[in-house]
Amino acid sequence: MHYLTRRETFNAAHKLAVADWPDDRNREVFGKCANHNWHGHNYDLRVTVCGTPDPVTGFVMDAKVLSTLVKAEVVDRLDHSNLNLDIDWFSDGRQPTTENLTSAIWERLAPAVAAAGSQLYRVRLYETENIYADYYGPAGRP
Repeated sequence: MHYLTRRETFNAAHKLAVADWPDDRNREVFGKCANHNWHGHNYDLRVTVCGTPDPVTGFVMDAKVLSTLVKAEVVDRLDHSNLNLDIDWFSDGRQPTTENLTSAIWERLAPAVAAAGSQLYRVRLYETENIYADYYGPAGRP
């Protein structure tokens, strides 16, 4: 099995808070992320696909096609947005955490990657240089 990873970046703001909680409880649990005035991140996204290289092209997936899919399904939607206000991916009440973003990104990319003839393996999202989350799909992978 071969793996191909494409890196893209986007900038977005969010706030982590439970609406039913008082401000002090939100600050206790979410810290600075509960700031009333939001806060932003320069996200670094890594999308990995897997498969057997095509015998003619040698590609698991054409990297240009992968880039186009990631930009259309994720970056163009999230870049310079407020995740809480502008993105309906969290209208079900989930917090726009890095962990929840990875699964939301997976939900949008997996069908597009499959339609392009490859398989999504992992979504890795760096919130900062020190914090990132990996998602391997609903079945999970070690």
